[in-house]
Amino acid sequence: MSQTEQSRPAVRYLAIDPSEAGQRIDNFLLRILKGVPRSYIYRILRKGEVRVNKGRISARYRLQAGDLVRIPPVRTAERRPPRPDDRLLGRLGQSILFEDARFLAIDKPSGLAVHGGSGLKFGLIEALRALRPEERFLELVHRLDRDTSGCLLIAKRRSALRILHEMLRENAMDKRYLALFAGSWPEQRVEVDAPLLKNTLKSGERVVRVDAAGKRAVTRFRVLQRFPGAMLIEARLLTGRTHQIRVHAAHLGTPILGDEKYGDTGLNREYRQQGLKRLFLHAASLRFRWPETNQDQFIQAPLEPTLERVLERLENT
Repeated sequence: MSQTEQSRPAVRYLAIDPSEAGQRIDNFLLRILKGVPRSYIYRILRKGEVRVNKGRISARYRLQAGDLVRIPPVRTAERRPPRPDDRLLGRLGQSILFEDARFLAIDKPSGLAVHGGSGLKFGLIEALRALRPEERFLELVHRLDRDTSGCLLIAKRRSALRILHEMLRENAMDKRYLALFAGSWPEQRVEVDAPLLKNTLKSGERVVRVDAAGKRAVTRFRVLQRFPGAMLIEARLLTGRTHQIRVHAAHLGTPILGDEKYGDTGLNREYRQQGLKRLFLHAASLRFRWPETNQDQFIQAPLEPTLERVLERLENT
């Protein structure tokens, strides 16, 4: 049975809690029965082997809180999923910024993708699920670029995911970033309203550019500190496009230092010698108000020491 484990579970009965309500039964089964082919899922639904409250249902049935789902014995041969390095799991466990019954906020490290795929065995969400196997629901609320660090929200209930997604759609979540820009402007505040078009190269790499055919993208920039040849910038997103801050920064002629995709190769090499070995872009804070409450939720992630040291060197030049 090399690299596989044969298992034949007995009939299971699962009670649906409010956080799982609203999802289709086929999607629920695909999540619960990992490694089982999609075609088999639909076969046991058609044959009535899966039942809800003792009755047959179609694949389109949406689960309700309190439903009792019968899952028949299913023979699977699935590969043991790769386990993230224990050091990474330990680091993530120490990076929780806030947590309650609805969601958690984590300080994502630079260099870690938010999810697996494109050759990656796992990302932050897969590692977090390995760290918290007792959690029945952990889903990304939004995303950060692989090289960006800072505040990332993870929903622990489906109801919380819906609420947080609505906040993002309605621009009711204030997201602030810190970035180190090359060059300088005379203004203290600059707003960029420039549409962005996303392209995927043959290699699979995603590249975004300012293009009239793209989607509207608005970023507000504010200078926090000026250095010789660089600026520490606070960026506020009014829209959430892929690579938005990075592309808008380059569009202004002041790219983010350490940006290998949209930045200045020569300057990146120069700053690398000064200790900047990553993209200087950090999701510094999130602020939002939960429905029917009268106080803002404010979550903040400090700059990592390597970035603080870069700023200290600049202050002393």
